[in-house]
Amino acid sequence: MAKIGILAVQGDFEKHQHIVKSLGHETLLVKTQQELAASDALIIPGGESTTLTKLFAKHDLEQALIEYAGQKPVFGTCAGLIVLSKKALNHPVKTLGLINVTAARNAYGRQVDSFIDDIEINFGEKPFSFEGVFIRAPKIIEIGDNVKVLGKHNDDIVLAQSGNILIATFHPELTDDARIHKYFIDKVEF
Repeated sequence: MAKIGILAVQGDFEKHQHIVKSLGHETLLVKTQQELAASDALIIPGGESTTLTKLFAKHDLEQALIEYAGQKPVFGTCAGLIVLSKKALNHPVKTLGLINVTAARNAYGRQVDSFIDDIEINFGEKPFSFEGVFIRAPKIIEIGDNVKVLGKHNDDIVLAQSGNILIATFHPELTDDARIHKYFIDKVEF
């Protein structure tokens, strides 16, 4: 059983926690370097990317997150994707630069422009449809070498991976479908 850390400084970390527990794994709400080090993998939930980066500094987590991602799996959703990316457009924030993508913040519009729509996911077996919940969602504008596209909404890349880093522009934790979290957790259990 893996111990999945969920960054608990902002965002709907409790929804991620519920899904991870439904898959039979232990969770650890992460706010300190010690809690981060005690986890086997980490989920960085959505929220507000500028606030997240300020909280990384406040909790002395920025360098610890970079070092952690060099060894263990990390999954970022929405704002989590933005802070993991190489570069963020539309009011740039200081990112961790852990996945070679450029993200545009709030690319679909304001809160009132949030939406739910089916997306196509392909983990290399049989593609499947997944309910994508997009709330002030970013878009992946550009991907670099070694970034694999795993999901699309129309022509937009919404799920991608590079090595042990997985990113989603949407909120898979806001559905009852645990397949994306399972895919992530399976990377922990070799």
